[in-house]
Parts: sequence; C-alpha cells; structure tokens
Amino acid sequence: MQNAMHDLPELTRSELAARLNALRLAQRSQPMPDWSMRAARLMTLQRLIVENRAALIAAVNQDFGQRPAQETELLELVPVLAGIEHALKQGKRWMRLRRRAVGWRLWPASGWQMPQPRGVIGIVVPWNYPLFLSLGPLTGALAAGNRVMIKLSESSPAVFALMHKLIGDYFSPDEVVVYGGKVEEARAFVSLPFDQILFTGSTDVGRSVMTAAAGNLTPVVLELGGKSPALILDECDFEQAVSRILYGKLVNGGQTCVAPDYVLLPAGRETDFIAVARRWAERLYPAFPRDFASMATASQFKRMQTIHDEALTLGALAHGLLPTANADAVTRFFPPFVYTGVPDESRLLSEELFGPLLPLVPYQTLDEALDWINDRPHPLALYVFTRSRRAARQVLQRTHAGGVTINDTLLHIAAAELPFGGVGASGMGAYHGKDGFDAMSHLKPVLRQGPIRALDWLAPPYGAQFDRLVKWLTR
Repeated sequence: MQNAMHDLPELTRSELAARLNALRLAQRSQPMPDWSMRAARLMTLQRLIVENRAALIAAVNQDFGQRPAQETELLELVPVLAGIEHALKQGKRWMRLRRRAVGWRLWPASGWQMPQPRGVIGIVVPWNYPLFLSLGPLTGALAAGNRVMIKLSESSPAVFALMHKLIGDYFSPDEVVVYGGKVEEARAFVSLPFDQILFTGSTDVGRSVMTAAAGNLTPVVLELGGKSPALILDECDFEQAVSRILYGKLVNGGQTCVAPDYVLLPAGRETDFIAVARRWAERLYPAFPRDFASMATASQFKRMQTIHDEALTLGALAHGLLPTANADAVTRFFPPFVYTGVPDESRLLSEELFGPLLPLVPYQTLDEALDWINDRPHPLALYVFTRSRRAARQVLQRTHAGGVTINDTLLHIAAAELPFGGVGASGMGAYHGKDGFDAMSHLKPVLRQGPIRALDWLAPPYGAQFDRLVKWLTR
C-alpha cells in the first residue's frame, strides 16, 4: 500500500486551488445544509470507519512498522466514533438560533446568533494519530455544514492511500477530498484561501502555517505541542500516579502530543518512582516489543537516540524500565527510560520528547513546582495527582495549560463533550463536540428592529430633547 501513494499524482498549488474553488462553488449552491444532510454525512463517515475498521488499523500499522492494533482501536477509532455519536445526538440542537439580549437602549430590538458554515475547511494532519486527527476534526466540520480538504502527512503513505480511496468511495468529491504529498505540497496547501485551517503538529511548523494563513486572513485553529508536565503531590496515591503516568507516556511509543513529557515529584521520591515504574513497565510489556509501538520513522528513532546520548553526556542517569530491552535501529523499537539528574540545558528538558523518554524533576515545595511550570511555555496538557481538592484547585488557578486531567493522563482529550485545544505556544482555538461545531461555524450576530425605535427620538435636529435623552441613556 505504501507504493500506492506514489501512484497518486502530487498536485501543484494551482491544481489544489482549482479543487478548493470547486468545493467552494458546491458550498455556495447549498450554503446552509439542513440537519438531515449533515446527519447523513456524519452517518456516512461512521459507516466508512465501521466497515473498514480492519483496513484502517492495518494501514496505521504498516506506516509505523509496528503499532498494536488495540492501540489504534482504542486511541483513534473509539474516540472518533464517540465524537460522531455525540454530534448525531446533539448537532440539531447546536444548529438552533441562539437568542441574545440586546439591552433596553435599543428597544424594541431583539437579537440572536445564527450558526452558519464557514465554507471550506482545510485540515492538516500529523503522522502520530492520522485517523483521530483527521476524522475527529472532519466530524466537527461536517456537523457544522462545511466542505473539507484534508492533507495527510507524507510519513503516513499507507493511511493516505487507503483514505484517498475510502473518502472517494463514500463521499462525493464536492464534499470531502484527501491529499498527501511532501513538504512542498503541504506549504501549497496551507497557503490556499480556505475559510478556516485546522492544523495539528509542532509549534515551529504551526508558526509557519499561521504565517501562510495570514496572507489570506484565514482563521486558524492550531493544536500544537509543548512539554506537558505530570505533577505528583505528596498526599496522592503514589503507586496509582506512577502507573497512570507510565501508561500515558508509553502508549503509541510515547508519540502522543498530550503524553506526559516530564514528572515533577517531591524530592527524595525518585528511587520510589523508578521502582514502581519498572514494576508497571514489566507488567504492561512482559514480552517487549510485543504490544509496544515502534518509532514511526527512522528520523524519529535517530532523534530518540540522540536525545538519550546527549543526556548521558551531560551527566544525567538513565534508568531502563525494561532491563533486557535494547534499542534497535532496524525495527525502530526504542525501549522506555526514566532519567534523573538531568541538567536544565539538556534536550530532555528543553524539547518536546515525543517518545518513551521520561525525565524526573524533583521539587522541595509546591510553589517551586508551580514556578517551574510557569517559567516555561504553556503546555498542551497538565496532569496533577492529588487527593486534595484544595491542592488541585490551587494548581488549576496558578497554571496555564490547554487541558488538564486530574489523577490520570490523556483522558481529557478523549471526552467529546470537552473542548480540546492549546494555549499560548501550545496552540489557539479548540474543537471536539459543540466547541468543534462552534469553531467551524460563523456565529453570525443578527439584530431585528421593530417599526418604532427609541433612536428616532435622538435624530437631528439636535436640541434640548437630545441632551435630556443622552443624559438619561448615560446615567
């Protein structure tokens, strides 16, 4: 299937623009699809997934080299199907006019917001979760009544070939289209005058996407990265905290944008953490590398090795969680490590890791831990482990993060009812559920005035009556 990608023509910017214009013309012919049409498209997407579940899982596995089918099922298909189900149940309600009071000064006017499709949405998808991060945003775009162009990563050739076929089989070419291509085509894609772009990827690439979109004044939703901390407080269930951090870190081989990127824990508990982490790693992966995802590309494997080696050179200590497991450049399996004594200048603490490497950062007081988080760019996710509601509230009030899960990891992104998005360097805008519907709609404000209006008493010629009324209006 990988070779099939190269049989599909790469499109020039002018060809992509022509496809965009065709979608825009189709949208213009049906600018406000009713709920029955939107629901039919959502059910088509649902059917595409259910009827091709095995093929989609196999394509992801082929691109990765090895990714457990169970992880693709659980981490990609389950949340996408849950999101579609949620949209089918709630979407008609989301479409309703939203009454807004306009104030007595405009009497007798009334006001409301009308959710209106933006038009054509461009969705740019990374390689780490190619199904969840394409079909999830597609759900919101279709529920909001839009047409969609999807750009998949050049590192997902098998997924692209399959998605190109399936989208073509299940959807009309004037509803949804899928493209692949390399960096040059990605640049051409994001420079098109979409009505909105939704990009998921690194912060650096996100900046270039925003720059390209600015040329067309295209609004963007950016879901970026960042170093997401896991904060362990003294009074938490320590064993549970370590086990849940480890699960969130190691699924998909750590190649998850909201994976815990480092652990802040009370000073002196590092040895305890390593012991518990080893016990849980051996329980989760008794026959490594079975059930463990490989690094998706050779460059990703090389990056893990480079970051690991640099940390050791700078004096950090690496603690293998699976003592008999070794890195293998041929199969691209990289075993999990926990690190202590990591210098601040190490890439372990300065870059988003996106792999099974987990540095430990000890702290003396909660204030010190919160200062550590706040001295760095706002993360996409924050995980806090505590039995104390008061302590959790303090952490929530004193930190910024795109989303938070308390006493677990990853789960806030799986809730269709909660928005998913970043803040600051980790992104802007949010989607999922109603928030995705709203993000991909223009909530058009409308004011209706009556046959008589208070403003008539404020019209020229100005005089004493005007002065009295303005004084009353501004009292």
